[in-house]
Amino acid sequence: MRIGIDVGGTNTDAALMDGMTVLGACKTPTTSDVSSGISKVLRDVLSLTGVAVSEIKAVMIGTTHFTNAVVERKRLLEVAAIRLGLPATKGLPPMTDWPNDLATTLGRHTFMVRGGHEFDGREISPLDEKEILRIAGEIKARGLKTASITSVFSPVTPIMEQRAAEILHNEVPDLSISLSHEVGRVGFLERENATIMNACLADLSTKVVSSFRQALKDLSIEAPFFISQNDGTLMTPDYVARYPVLTFASGPTNSMRGAALLAGEKEAMVVDIGGTTSDVGMLMQGFPRESAVAVDIGGVRTNFRMPDVLAIGLGGGSIIRDDGLRIGPDSVGYEITSKALVFGGDTLTTTDIVVAAGLEDIGDRSRVAHIPASTINNALDTMHRMVDEAVDRMKTSADPLPVILVGGGSILVSRDLPSASRVIRPENASVANAIGAAIAQVGGEIDRIFSLEGTSRDVVLAGAKAEATERATKAGADPASVKIVDIEEVPLAYLPGSATRIRVKAVGDLVMD
Repeated sequence: MRIGIDVGGTNTDAALMDGMTVLGACKTPTTSDVSSGISKVLRDVLSLTGVAVSEIKAVMIGTTHFTNAVVERKRLLEVAAIRLGLPATKGLPPMTDWPNDLATTLGRHTFMVRGGHEFDGREISPLDEKEILRIAGEIKARGLKTASITSVFSPVTPIMEQRAAEILHNEVPDLSISLSHEVGRVGFLERENATIMNACLADLSTKVVSSFRQALKDLSIEAPFFISQNDGTLMTPDYVARYPVLTFASGPTNSMRGAALLAGEKEAMVVDIGGTTSDVGMLMQGFPRESAVAVDIGGVRTNFRMPDVLAIGLGGGSIIRDDGLRIGPDSVGYEITSKALVFGGDTLTTTDIVVAAGLEDIGDRSRVAHIPASTINNALDTMHRMVDEAVDRMKTSADPLPVILVGGGSILVSRDLPSASRVIRPENASVANAIGAAIAQVGGEIDRIFSLEGTSRDVVLAGAKAEATERATKAGADPASVKIVDIEEVPLAYLPGSATRIRVKAVGDLVMD
């Protein structure tokens, strides 16, 4: 038995599962301290199902804390951003393209040092250890608690980052250090950005993880807990405390994984309709397709593993204008229970239209009896057109695919869609995100540049697969269940020695003992 929890901006959802069967699910409003909201939803789901605390084997939590902190510029630490790469990389110092307010919040403590490697492991210049010692003194003098270290091509050759971290640790023992080869992928500026962002969350991540621990302890749940990350796999709490940035997009990912399970489809489009927006994504082998471009978070370019999701302004609280010809993008959000017409408010929303059309029975139906039939028909046409266009934009071919509708706002879609082979509305669709968290697996990934000179592609690929598998096993996967789900090869013509960038991802089931 496992419990999946999804902490969203508006609601905290929980689902209790026995294997792949949903035993019960609950929703409760998210609280500002988070742990009390988690405690409440856990109590609700346990009393609903009558399951004893001792039977729970694991708890999986998906959270939006860290993304929200960066977007809101709150609860972030000042960071010593150290770059190893001189004399190269001088043209663009660290945090060059960051939004002004965010860079100021982090203190703009940037340092550039001699060091770094070429893609094939040759040194750009030896590491300037004296300068690292000097920086350690600066960090102490400025009272900084966290640092990020980024060296050129460190995903290929991490030794300089590790050596610099060792020197800093000796000088400033309680400094929290983020190393770029552990956080980001190949792509220097984006990886550096991701590492600085990881460092600024060091304090918040330990607090959030301990608030989750506390919530479980209050209910005397002794099962281990895990936190879901961007690509739909799990991390241990200690890992999250070290790499909080890897949780940034776990919300949409969990919904899509939950949709795949509920509908029993591995290749499909998923439309997750909430109160304000709809997220549209594509499932491949039961996992969300990953984004191939740099992802913008809070105004900063990063290269995380993120799902490729299109968000459109259509939700259960979206506001209707122009006799139903224009919908959203603004929404009444969580105030729908006081602002929508069916609840006695004065704002015409998509939910009112669905009730007026006789498709759903929510609130007081007599309050929408006056809406003209033409407005109802226009609005229904507009809603279906918006969803259909979004699905069409996210498809990779013209062939129709099944479309799975999940989320609380999935009642908006009542007809078939031209771009879909069929529309699936699974049971428990409104808590797909919590179900996705509960069924998450454990993954390992490698993303590096290999030189194929003097060796064969097969040998290099086999080595990369073995390494990804080993990483998954280290993260807590059952070795017998690990399989390779994604391989990407990009020959790099601009580098000598037939260089190829290879990315391999392996996933497996969590060891339950």
